[in-house]
Amino acid sequence: MGVSTGADRLIHVWGNRIGLSYVELKKRLFVYIFIIPVLGVYVFLRILPILKNFLYSFFSSSVVKPMDSFIGFSNYRELFTDSLFLIAMKNTTIFAVSVTVFSVLIAIILALLLSGKTKGGAFFETLYFIPVITPMVPVAVVWKWIYDPTYGLLNYVLSWVGLKPVAWLVMPNTAIWAIIVMSIWKIIGYNMVIFLVGIRDIPDTYIDAAMIDGAGQYQIFKSIIMPLLRPILIFVTVISTINAYNVFTQVFIMTSGPQGAPGNAVRTLVFDIYENAFRYFKTGYAASEAVVLFLIILLLTFVQLGVGAKKD
Repeated sequence: MGVSTGADRLIHVWGNRIGLSYVELKKRLFVYIFIIPVLGVYVFLRILPILKNFLYSFFSSSVVKPMDSFIGFSNYRELFTDSLFLIAMKNTTIFAVSVTVFSVLIAIILALLLSGKTKGGAFFETLYFIPVITPMVPVAVVWKWIYDPTYGLLNYVLSWVGLKPVAWLVMPNTAIWAIIVMSIWKIIGYNMVIFLVGIRDIPDTYIDAAMIDGAGQYQIFKSIIMPLLRPILIFVTVISTINAYNVFTQVFIMTSGPQGAPGNAVRTLVFDIYENAFRYFKTGYAASEAVVLFLIILLLTFVQLGVGAKKD
């Protein structure tokens, strides 16, 4: 291939120095040149805000003056003596553990049931996936109506068996669990589809050989399906945990107004961050809460990846 321009000659020289052909080096340069703007936008929109949030957490600040006065670790020391923060931490942990565990378990069961040649399988897959693609706000509004103590569908169905109406989103003991049920319903379709892809990717020869050797359905599931699904199980668990710890929209929508839960029965970390930042204008304090949330999610992700990477 001829080398005509100065740039081409430079590429040719550098290719020879690093052991790449002219064509290969030119392909790589093309990729790098076009990916740099994308990385720049990502850094500007994602990385820099995170770094600024870390910085703001060391200041007593407001929206107008984000770096008003430096106070060091005072915000962090105040966090762990703040009863509202501790309540939010407890509620968020209960929510995240419950949603992650049950959404993963139910999704695996559904994926196993739909992985074979089930009649109407495509219909059921679509049915379970519809909640995933439906925006959270209308879903939360519909479920708020379902839980309504006076006109709600759930209490209407319970009345068929003689049960009295329950104020699901008003009672402190039921409010958090009502939102957990809705959140599990919203996410299981996504987890199910991911597991379905993994199960259908397992070669039939593995299962056929196990059946010839006399293995039952449980043995096939335990010794073949689950080990091969481990990478997907780790991925689904990590993603579900991250999303669960960032719960906000359904809490905000379903507990607002007179039918909302009393006190702080469903107060979560992101909701607490929102209130401190945009209601009380304590942006520095809210930033420290965001840092704690970030570190919790980061730690849990490393733990899940570490546990999942261990061999039996």
